[in-house]
Amino acid sequence: MDPKLGRMTLKEWVVVESDSVQPLPRLRQELFRMMALAADKLRCLGASVDSVDSGVQQLPNGQTLPIPPIILAELGSDPKKPTVCFYGHLDVQPARQEDGWLTDPYTLTEVDGKLYGRGATDNKGPVLAWINAVSTFRSLEEDLPVNIKFVIEGMEEAGSVGLEELVRKEKDRFFSRVDYIVISDNLWLSQRKPALTYGTRGNSYFTVEVKCRDQDFHSGTFGGILNEPMADLVALLGSLVDSSGHILIPGIYDQVAPVTEEERKMYKAIDLDLEEYRNSSQVKRFLFDTKEEILMHLWRYPSLSIHGIEGAFDEPGAKTVIPGQVTGKFSIRLVPHMNMSVVEKQVKQHLEYTFSKRNSSNQMAVSMTLGLQPWIANIKDNQYLAAKRAITTVFGTEPDMIRDGSTIPIARIFQDIIQKSVMMLPLGAVDDGEHSQNEKINRWNYIEGSKLFAAFFLEMAKLHY
Repeated sequence: MDPKLGRMTLKEWVVVESDSVQPLPRLRQELFRMMALAADKLRCLGASVDSVDSGVQQLPNGQTLPIPPIILAELGSDPKKPTVCFYGHLDVQPARQEDGWLTDPYTLTEVDGKLYGRGATDNKGPVLAWINAVSTFRSLEEDLPVNIKFVIEGMEEAGSVGLEELVRKEKDRFFSRVDYIVISDNLWLSQRKPALTYGTRGNSYFTVEVKCRDQDFHSGTFGGILNEPMADLVALLGSLVDSSGHILIPGIYDQVAPVTEEERKMYKAIDLDLEEYRNSSQVKRFLFDTKEEILMHLWRYPSLSIHGIEGAFDEPGAKTVIPGQVTGKFSIRLVPHMNMSVVEKQVKQHLEYTFSKRNSSNQMAVSMTLGLQPWIANIKDNQYLAAKRAITTVFGTEPDMIRDGSTIPIARIFQDIIQKSVMMLPLGAVDDGEHSQNEKINRWNYIEGSKLFAAFFLEMAKLHY
């Protein structure tokens, strides 16, 4: 691959404002343009491409917007070769220069070997790195060592609207001959050492509402004679987690998979400078002192976070109001082998018991508004072995074996529906700043990543029986 050509294409892709988060007709047109560019690029490689119409998105205000097509593309159908399916997305988070970008977010700008631009690392750069790897074999007039399928969407940042439905529909068609699925939509834990990701946490999001009446009260007129909803809610939220991060809901840890000795060794081998990590996070201190404890509490133990309160007075000034109705929001990051419906029951029972002890005359209602399962892979699967070998060939080092503390639902969707091995093969460095200002991908990561994918194809061909 000519590195200059690769960067030119990334520049052409970053300039497209393919923001799926803001529901604006102009941005939807940009998304359609982005998907068309990708489809053309794949056709130029000789892929058969199907741009699947995904219908319309219904917005809360009654307005509808078209959903960009999902690209299903295919290169090769040799039954003797393994079929590797790559998933990526070409939509991005919103970005404006006035929010703190040092350069125009939609103009790819190189500074000191860093390629700045919205989508550079999340996820346009990695999608192009896959395409670069394929085009290298084409340029050399060599046969691809594997059959390749692409699933590329344009609504990931907005919840992958329509994707799960399409995967179910295509299970026995497009996905019928898929052997392995690869996702490159996350980051390394280090700035220089590559990683392989084999697990993500799930998420259960809850609301707890405490209501006295629809209207607020004046604290001079009613303060002292009411069970105040805010006091009830603060007590409820305060009962969920202690100051050391330990979740106080009875039974919540019962289903957490025990730590194995083999797993402990993997944590020890991970490259993480704790002091640098703490400084870059701008945090005075963490709850734990060792690398192993911090990583385990980020990846393989559940955590509970309190996110906010609706209905409370949160403006500047001294408004002496008693809110008549307030809603607290919190979530629990789930890990194997926690069961979502069991967690929901445990949370409701705990809050109902805590509320009953207050003898409040207010009404309380708890609901789980979102439930996403955790995902974990078998690191002894062929594609993990192939990726390890490819990383050693290209980067000269074994990868960090890591999990991700956040939730990437598509991994679990693929695993559950298609019943095939899923692997996350990240390209970006830990400081790439996905979703934030000055997002970038290092030129080194982008070019070496393209080589890595080509090496991965060759290793997969060797390992597949």
